[in-house]
Amino acid sequence: MAVAVKRPVNILVVDDRDGNLIAVEAVLSDPGYRLLRGRAGREALREVLDQDFALILLDVVMPGVDGYETATLIRERPRSRQTPIIFLTGYKSEEHLFRGYDLGAVDYLFKPIVPEVLRSKVAVFVELGRINAKLQEQAHELRKQAEILQKAEVRFRSLLEAAPDAMVMCKEDGEILMVNSQ
Repeated sequence: MAVAVKRPVNILVVDDRDGNLIAVEAVLSDPGYRLLRGRAGREALREVLDQDFALILLDVVMPGVDGYETATLIRERPRSRQTPIIFLTGYKSEEHLFRGYDLGAVDYLFKPIVPEVLRSKVAVFVELGRINAKLQEQAHELRKQAEILQKAEVRFRSLLEAAPDAMVMCKEDGEILMVNSQ
């Protein structure tokens, strides 16, 4: 019996401090995750241009482009507009919290991060990302099948019209569905 192997999902971790990056990587060491690092907002933006992510863990306070500006720029790209962002910060103020949510964050975690909480939240968003990817694949397949059916219907109608005899297609109750010009 074949076992379905889940491809690792990309998770972007952005923090200007190596110690924080290492700590998050240690907490999220899982073969189902492919963790990519960014040490600044600009690095994060380059990564988002190159590939898709199931989740972005974004520090708020960074030199240059801070986490809020980075989130705003990520949200401007149609391809990453729906990517979940969890802000990580040491600042415990409602102003920072509300600003993060206003910018589209799905969650806000305060440092020091509780490993179990981080693992749990990441697992939820990764699973949602996998489900979303599967739905996207199914939608693509349905669009392809609809195109095939439309082409088949056009061919069928052409054949019906080209028939030398009069033809009528009816339902069982006698309702006429299709007739040719003969």
